[in-house]
Amino acid sequence: MTNVPASLHLAAIVSLSLAVACAITIALDVWRHPPKMAVMALVWPLTALFGSLVWLAIYYRWGRATRQDEDTPFAVSVLKGASHCGAGCTLGDIVAEGLALAVPAVAVWFGYGTLFGTRMVALWIPDFLFAFLFGIGFQYWSIVPMRQLSPGEGIRAALKADVLSIGAWQIGMYGGMALIQFLWFAPQFGGLAEPGQPEFWMAMQIAMLAGFCTSYPMNWLLVRNGVKEAM
Repeated sequence: MTNVPASLHLAAIVSLSLAVACAITIALDVWRHPPKMAVMALVWPLTALFGSLVWLAIYYRWGRATRQDEDTPFAVSVLKGASHCGAGCTLGDIVAEGLALAVPAVAVWFGYGTLFGTRMVALWIPDFLFAFLFGIGFQYWSIVPMRQLSPGEGIRAALKADVLSIGAWQIGMYGGMALIQFLWFAPQFGGLAEPGQPEFWMAMQIAMLAGFCTSYPMNWLLVRNGVKEAM
């Protein structure tokens, strides 16, 4: 992407720096105060990478180990359940995009230049695959201890709980990223932001929040109907 104004570049750097600072703050706190559900020690810092100050505030109000014995509103329980998806999608995107930066041929393997005209769209395939694996993994390590399930039962329960949730998140995330890239960046700044630019990751933060918005109603239904555990 060319012709990026200095103000947007600075805003992207500030947004990313603030989110990383929030993630580090949470990571240090969960190290000192381990949560009852061990997987949340990963989920909370990862979600802060897109949720920034908002998720930091939610963590200190409802997620910190010292407050876990307090009554949690149903709406917050749903947010925590959706955060499993968010953490998986965040980690999946970091891994997939990082792998593609280190090995540029990855984009070609997934159809860049043949099936897809843009590198970003081609990489949505490995993004989704990694997000799915990490998201199901996070759900597995939360649901198995809570229900005392065997490994096979845990995998089936995790898939049942999170397939629709992850799918709903990815719809919002991909849709948000497409709108930002194709309707804002491309016409205004002469092209799409690439993973080596902070603007790309700021756009990803916004797209992740869009993913949360599309995933939250699905998680509400799943928790309300007992498919996912209230947290």
